[in-house]
Amino acid sequence: MSFQNPLFIPGPTNIPEAIRKACDMPTIDHRSPAFARLFKPAVEGVRRVLRMAGGEVIILQSTGTGGWEAAISNTLSPGDTVLAARFGMFSHRWIDLCQRHGLNVQIIETPWGEGAPLAAIEAALRADEAGRIKAVLATHNETATGVKSDIAGIRRAMDAAGHGALLFVDGVSSIGSMPFEMAGWGVDIAVAGSQKGFMLPAGLAILGVSDKALAAMEGATLPRTFFDFRDMLKSYAAGGYPYTPAVGLISGLAKAVEMLEDEGLEAVYARHARLAEGVRRAVAAWGMKPCAVSPELYSDTVTAVVVPAGCNGTDLVKLAADKYGVAFGVGLGEVAGKVFRIGHLGMLTDVMVLAGLATAEMCMADLGWPVKLGSGVAAAQEFYRGSVVPMAMAAE
Repeated sequence: MSFQNPLFIPGPTNIPEAIRKACDMPTIDHRSPAFARLFKPAVEGVRRVLRMAGGEVIILQSTGTGGWEAAISNTLSPGDTVLAARFGMFSHRWIDLCQRHGLNVQIIETPWGEGAPLAAIEAALRADEAGRIKAVLATHNETATGVKSDIAGIRRAMDAAGHGALLFVDGVSSIGSMPFEMAGWGVDIAVAGSQKGFMLPAGLAILGVSDKALAAMEGATLPRTFFDFRDMLKSYAAGGYPYTPAVGLISGLAKAVEMLEDEGLEAVYARHARLAEGVRRAVAAWGMKPCAVSPELYSDTVTAVVVPAGCNGTDLVKLAADKYGVAFGVGLGEVAGKVFRIGHLGMLTDVMVLAGLATAEMCMADLGWPVKLGSGVAAAQEFYRGSVVPMAMAAE
């Protein structure tokens, strides 16, 4: 794999040079005021990216999976019931994690390629007259299928049912790349990871925790030590950490937020939407389609491309890596072999995306798939030419 070629996997994403340099720093005393001065901008920046009102930001040394575990272990007790739809590999993994922790998971089975089923969620909550459901788990952006779910719609369903459950959202592959409104959508815990929209190496689980979730923490009895929010918040009050922090990554996180805000969050979201649309036009020109079953579900960070009958998406991913030094994502779980995934999030431009599309076309031709070289690239070029913001204008 060439380190000069950009990645087209849905994370970890390409690391901007400025962030890489921010992570590369000498050792400092993490109990000193120097660390507090570095840590505070990272926490406050995450709060702005999540669009929080109240609550706390928790930054753990982990990945998104650790963030899921921290969300449940700090707010729930053994035997509690949670409600979750299973419609992709990452919603499945969160369900599995809950079951391993002794929670009762009420599962709404949903076809892969569809999003969170709002009507079924509302019906399940209305039927729970005893209030046994303590939390609703929602995957905002299902990375395995390229499906975006309506989190605001889930909150409306919860409110319509008059249910008091907490709302936990996996935003690992959406936060920092797609619009996310923690306060506006009534999210109680939002989980992100450093290696996606924040453009950092893997190593940080980033959580926004509402006041309601903080209150639930006091009665929760699932075991937690390393992930205990109480220890984190006690140390925060003194500007520190309860254990040795990943200082370089936290420095990089502060820089990542600075870069996102310099571009402007709305501009970041618009760029991702534009890049994603160019990819989808390329897919259509190839005679293929996204795994997501309808346009309102299309993700702006990853497109899972359904391959032609008789073809195997994993073959394309392997060939791209071995022959051209370019990384795409394989299909996972129920869509393994049926799709390959093009990640288009983080530090990417239209020019970089075009290189990925051209590589995918070469691989298809090498494998004998029914594709005309240049067809998808031309479709994306045509769209980008009419939608790109000229650099001189962007700099003003």
